[in-house]
Amino acid sequence: MGDYGKRIRLRRILNPVRGTLVVAFDHALVHGPIPGTADPAGQIRRFAEAQADAVLINFGAIAHFAQALSAPSVPGLITRLDWTTALGTPTIPQGRFQTCLVAHPEDALRSGADAVITFLIIGTGDAEFEKNEIERVGQLARECEGVGMPLVVESLARGSQVQNPCDPQWLLLHSRIAAELGADVIKMEYAGDAAAMRGIVEACPVPVLVLGGSRAGSDQEVLHTVRGIMTAGAAGVFFGRNVFQADDMLTFLQSVRTILEDRKSPQG
Repeated sequence: MGDYGKRIRLRRILNPVRGTLVVAFDHALVHGPIPGTADPAGQIRRFAEAQADAVLINFGAIAHFAQALSAPSVPGLITRLDWTTALGTPTIPQGRFQTCLVAHPEDALRSGADAVITFLIIGTGDAEFEKNEIERVGQLARECEGVGMPLVVESLARGSQVQNPCDPQWLLLHSRIAAELGADVIKMEYAGDAAAMRGIVEACPVPVLVLGGSRAGSDQEVLHTVRGIMTAGAAGVFFGRNVFQADDMLTFLQSVRTILEDRKSPQG
């Protein structure tokens, strides 16, 4: 029997006609109540009203997602399976690496999720930590296969060996490792320009969604980056703070969607 469960659920997230827009709203688990994360039910409703293709949330926010189901267009649901110190936390400085699971794919299946996401951190210089990363992601991939749940891997380079986490060599390395472990979609950072990113996207055997990272620059600067991402051939964007910390979130999301409608939108 074919893996129809994964295919059906992925279709709810990845738009085959235009670029995909996923809003990441899982930040509070690591960073606490940063600006833009108050009123989670209201924010998720706004993402739905802006016709985001999917929303990434933690398990504790699924109740808020359920409140948004009255919206005309209900986005796909992606749930976060883990917690990590690799991004820095309010109490633990970045550089001391630990990751742990908070849920499993079966939990996501029971909760109505269309996909799950986990981190894959490399470049730490810590062989034991990276062995555990490979083991965890591989095990989750096998569990996802067992229940027909798509796995998104957020692959990142962090640590003592990493001078520039957006260096194409790091992006090429960890995205391919994630794909080899069984990722159905890769969430990764932007290489900085469309030409460099195109080589990474073309080398990755599964769809790539590019993350936005910390809020930096104006809305127009972020939109310029979205144009570059789509010119590079990525499947879409996976934005969080650049969405919910935008000057005018709904207008910004409408502008992003306009760019995503045209995969060949030139930079400018």
